[in-house]
Amino acid sequence: VYNQSNHKNILQHTPTTRVLCECEIYMPNYDNDTKMKKVMDNFNKQTQQRLREYDERLQSKRMQCKEQCDKEIQKIILKDKLDKELTEKFATLHTDIQNDAIPTCICEKSMADIVEKTCLKCTQNLGGIVAPSSGVLLGIAEGALYAWKDAAIIAAKAAAVTEGAAKGLAAGAEVGKDAVILGLNSEFGLSTQAVQKIALVINGTNYKDVSFIYQAVYTTFQRSCFPTAHVSGDVSVRFTAATTDQAFCRTVNALGFARGNVFDPSLLQGSIQKAVKKIVTEATTVASKTGEKATEKLTVAAIQSKTAAVDATYMGYQTPIIASVVAIL
Repeated sequence: VYNQSNHKNILQHTPTTRVLCECEIYMPNYDNDTKMKKVMDNFNKQTQQRLREYDERLQSKRMQCKEQCDKEIQKIILKDKLDKELTEKFATLHTDIQNDAIPTCICEKSMADIVEKTCLKCTQNLGGIVAPSSGVLLGIAEGALYAWKDAAIIAAKAAAVTEGAAKGLAAGAEVGKDAVILGLNSEFGLSTQAVQKIALVINGTNYKDVSFIYQAVYTTFQRSCFPTAHVSGDVSVRFTAATTDQAFCRTVNALGFARGNVFDPSLLQGSIQKAVKKIVTEATTVASKTGEKATEKLTVAAIQSKTAAVDATYMGYQTPIIASVVAIL
């Protein structure tokens, strides 16, 4: 009895779980939602479309890069091939030239005719290194022709600059000479015919020489005008000069009178020299500006003319050379 009263019974706990719905607990909340399924489908479609577009762009970029790389590689290979070919040809030709093995070709016709008809036998002496074809010599001539064109253009431009400067200087000098003659006409009353008559021959060299022009004017005044001595109180001065020299003599003689109507020879010389210097300065300025403009214009025209001549000469030989380059490749 004692054992039965102290015996402990272990009872199993029975959980009491209450479920509100009889559905799968872990099923997604929106699987049966039509609107949400539509939104998710639309999102998936847009995502896939964008991924496809990105992949297409990536493929296009890769293709462009591959094509560009292939072109660059081809250029490098072609350049190396041409350099190697030309180096070998020049080395072989140099050896044959030293041995006088290559006959001299007389250039009476076009380059293509010479190579095809006359100089074709030149390649027979290359020791089997180069096949006997016109492409060899024409390929070598192509490089030489490029170098000739560059050098010819540089020389043509230099000659054009020199030619333009010379013509511009001559044009400026002509304008300066005319300006001096006009200045003598207005300052001293000398006409162009009178300037030539008194042997004051103005040209493109002496029109800037103040001393020369001054001496010629003063000598002409002494020889042609011969002013008489001044009489006190007499404001008029009589001259023993020819009728054609009256205007010149009056103008120059007036430069020698100081205040009080006193004639001063030294004042006359200084006044003439000052007037001549002014005329020459103005004429030199005009000549300089005219020369600069003419030089610029004539230089541009000369460069265009001479470079056009070089290009025309170059184009006459380019067609057979292009064919030879293709033959080398």
